[in-house]
Amino acid sequence: MFASHPASPSPKPSPNDAALPSAGRFAPSPSGDLHLGNLRTALAAWGFARATGRKFILRVEDLDRVKKGAAERNIADLAAIGLDWDGPVDYQAPRIPQFLGEVQRLTDAGLTYECFCTRKEIHAAASAPHGIPGAYPGTCRELSEEARVRRRQERPPAIRLRADVREFTVHDYFAGEYTGAVDDMVLVRNDGTPAYNLAVVVDDAHQGIDQVVRGDDLLSSAPRQAYLAGLLGYPAPEYVHVPLVLGPTGARLAKRDGAVTLEELHALGYSARDVLLWLGASLGVNDPLNTTADLLKDWNPGAWNTNPATFTEWPQKQA
Repeated sequence: MFASHPASPSPKPSPNDAALPSAGRFAPSPSGDLHLGNLRTALAAWGFARATGRKFILRVEDLDRVKKGAAERNIADLAAIGLDWDGPVDYQAPRIPQFLGEVQRLTDAGLTYECFCTRKEIHAAASAPHGIPGAYPGTCRELSEEARVRRRQERPPAIRLRADVREFTVHDYFAGEYTGAVDDMVLVRNDGTPAYNLAVVVDDAHQGIDQVVRGDDLLSSAPRQAYLAGLLGYPAPEYVHVPLVLGPTGARLAKRDGAVTLEELHALGYSARDVLLWLGASLGVNDPLNTTADLLKDWNPGAWNTNPATFTEWPQKQA
């Protein structure tokens, strides 16, 4: 089943009705230091925003997995390679009441339900014949009130969206028209924390973000997020999913691949400018990036590399 225009759960003006300026963003999770792949995506997001006359917002998505000092190091590394942003750094956690309020709107419209499944149960159901890997099979969707009361005594519920489509189509700058699965995604985890898919949609809408640039590992999330945005009465943003940086084994770049952070590369004798030059070359920018402003000269992202970049370990730099 497919629907391109889901209905809003209740009459509510879009936050963009307040004429917020258009904006792009980079939104790291402070679970650790940024590596070259993260910095490359941040640079691309900054370039797309600046080249299209948008504000650029830096948002720290700190709802969970926060490592002490990581946010501060993330911010310092972005500044070190020459990125700037409009306004103060934004933090997501203070808006938890707002996120839960949006879930209440959906609940009032009959568009949510309680889910008591464990990860093990979900995995087992998705692994069964005809199951969709990673998709929630709807186990708790039609539980009776009696069953819900009984299950609440066993474990607190998560809150899931009651989706009425199986797929949704978005447009991406590089991928073009992309149709992906929509399932009954978690909106609130069973510990009461708003889930990523909810928080990112609400934040983007309320911050005027109409351009989302991020790694293409998140392309499959765009249809469900755009669908949720429509349910809440928000316009979907423009999507730009850039290829990832891969490690030597062909897997997504990770700490195990060696010196992959600004601090680690600095210890090998490399400067932030050296890193910026590598980032530009990996994107396929023709001229060397001595500063971030050079990215905007002859702006032509359509000519960038459409394949992933591969990281190979950098040697100790000779003095």
